[in-house]
Amino acid sequence: MTTAAPARSRPVQRVTAQPGFSRWLVPPAALAIHMCIGQVYASSVYRDAIQVHFDASHTAIGIIFSLAIVMLGLSAALFGTWVDRNGPRRAILASTVFWVSGFVIGSVGIFTSQLWVVYLGYGVIGGIGLGIGYIAPVSTLIKWFPDRPGMGTGMAIMGFGVGAMVASPLSTFFMNLYNGGAPESGEVHSGQSVGFLFLTLAGLYLVMMLFAAWIVRVPEAGWAPSGFEPSNSKKSSMISQRNVTANMAIRTPQFWLLWIVLFVNVTAGIGILEQANAFVRDFFRGDDGSTVIAAAAAAGFVAFLSLTNTLGRFIWASTSDKIGRKQIYMVYLGLGALLYFSLAAWGNVSMALFVVLAGVILSFYGGGFATIPAYLRDLFGTLQVGAIHGRLLTAWACAGIAGPLIVNSFLDAAGGEPGTLTASDYRPALYTMVGLLAVGFIANLLVRPVKEKFSVEHSPSSDSVDTRKPQEDPSRDTTVTPAGPPPVPVAVAWVIVGTPIAYGFIYTIINGAQLFTN
Repeated sequence: MTTAAPARSRPVQRVTAQPGFSRWLVPPAALAIHMCIGQVYASSVYRDAIQVHFDASHTAIGIIFSLAIVMLGLSAALFGTWVDRNGPRRAILASTVFWVSGFVIGSVGIFTSQLWVVYLGYGVIGGIGLGIGYIAPVSTLIKWFPDRPGMGTGMAIMGFGVGAMVASPLSTFFMNLYNGGAPESGEVHSGQSVGFLFLTLAGLYLVMMLFAAWIVRVPEAGWAPSGFEPSNSKKSSMISQRNVTANMAIRTPQFWLLWIVLFVNVTAGIGILEQANAFVRDFFRGDDGSTVIAAAAAAGFVAFLSLTNTLGRFIWASTSDKIGRKQIYMVYLGLGALLYFSLAAWGNVSMALFVVLAGVILSFYGGGFATIPAYLRDLFGTLQVGAIHGRLLTAWACAGIAGPLIVNSFLDAAGGEPGTLTASDYRPALYTMVGLLAVGFIANLLVRPVKEKFSVEHSPSSDSVDTRKPQEDPSRDTTVTPAGPPPVPVAVAWVIVGTPIAYGFIYTIINGAQLFTN
């Protein structure tokens, strides 16, 4: 009698770049994914329309967005290891299926007037696509840009901010088209127009995300950019040459300190972003109830914040490559606290001062998102940085609840109805954000290099990791499928992705100008 050999798990297959593949083809793929899923920040465009369609409360409609953000954090945490194990192509395809299905199912809910179906579709199923799609390109870019990891992740996560800038005008255009024109003053788009918008976005995002999956590649083991030698790079005790698995990372104090850092940075940013339109009008409201800020100018303020949020993701993350991740977070949190205090104390003195303070604060908000993957890479290595990043994003899910809750609680306590609030009603919430940022600043100061005992090199048996293959899956064989020539020229890929980005930037700048002309 023979003993059956233990069954081997099916090898993981990844598409690996052949020599000569340009790493500059990967950022367009990452931007495309984040630009598609970044639509979640443009949901306010059709919020009023579906609220009227369902005859629901603000809270009931707000659950759609909250569900999507919570599922983003949870799915990123749950599927992070799977993403690292299977590579970016499978992850992008999975994200595409969930994200596009979320729109289709959500449209069914709108057409049938079943709000719970919208919760299930856009909120839960679409939210899973958000989480997988958010982390899928990040660890890949870190591997392609070991010489500039901050810039690499900044390029990808900048796309998330661009997504709202593109989706907002695009959604308005299609809703007007399906509505038979723009709604009359005091009216909103029909629910049917939003349903057809969802189907249209599903088709557009399907094409763009499949394009990203088609061109993405992972570098072959041992690849490095020309002229790059890790031993010759800038030495820093905060940059580890060892690797830590996701399961071990959550046992380190560094992980939880960074969780606090991300949580407070996001909570503070959402404190402005969630109330942006009303915030600027109320801050310059007089005792007689009138405000000097016109509706068009308030819309321009929202557009301006979208722009600074997006640019901050690339600029500050790239700056972190020069000055270090810990140092840049001292700026985000320390200077951010001072700016928040200044905004609360003197923001209503001058419109120019208010705009500058709010713009810089939102740039720090975006920069915090874009810099955190590189910070994790510095501390824990590249082995499972995607999985670690996914687990850290639970801080975003919590902040998505805490930020609006803090601000709205203070506004409710002030007893002011919309259109009657003033700067003094916002100050308690803003001072609370100052305190939170101070806590984050202290947490960042406490971050130290990860002890060697947590690394897989120190304990090879930990999580069954094969340290001889640091970029491959720790528990399963990996089969790489060499790719052919680059699928499209680099310039063509950038034009395909850059065209909607340029459209979003131009539209946002034009609308932002209304802040100063109205």
